[in-house]
Amino acid sequence: MKIETQRLILRKLEEEDAERIFLMDSDPEVMKYIGIPVSTDINESKHVIKIIQKQYEENGVGRLAVVEKESGKVIGWSGLKLLTKETNGHQNVLELGYRFLPESWGKGYAVEAGIASLDYGFNELNAEVIYAYAHSEHEVSNHILKKLGFEKTGEFEEPDGICFWYELKREKK
Repeated sequence: MKIETQRLILRKLEEEDAERIFLMDSDPEVMKYIGIPVSTDINESKHVIKIIQKQYEENGVGRLAVVEKESGKVIGWSGLKLLTKETNGHQNVLELGYRFLPESWGKGYAVEAGIASLDYGFNELNAEVIYAYAHSEHEVSNHILKKLGFEKTGEFEEPDGICFWYELKREKK
């Protein structure tokens, strides 16, 4: 699976991506609103990649590595995953997520990757609705979700605070 946009390539995560994923997951600024501790060992990132690869096999969908075409570097991950564990009363639904290295912040990559992921979800996976959530204090992430067309439909509590719950319905054509 590969999705291409003007500036990005979204592709399945590979073991070779572990170093860049670790760089991201060990950064306190990146992990500030995630609700899990920063990674301290590259083996944690290798394990996460294996979990995501298993999701590709079992669910046919999972987060994708985001490669910046210009540099050829993995700058983060984005995409859809199947929520197999109940989150805010929802289970077995598609959820959009993303995480990027600080060097790529402010360049519109999250929106660009998000549009491509939503297009894939609605047009290839035939989803009727796609969900997303963000920590209430994460202003940038909440802004991105609204820019992508998501509508805030609720709030729920996580161990690290309140999260906003969003949904985006397939446009009827």
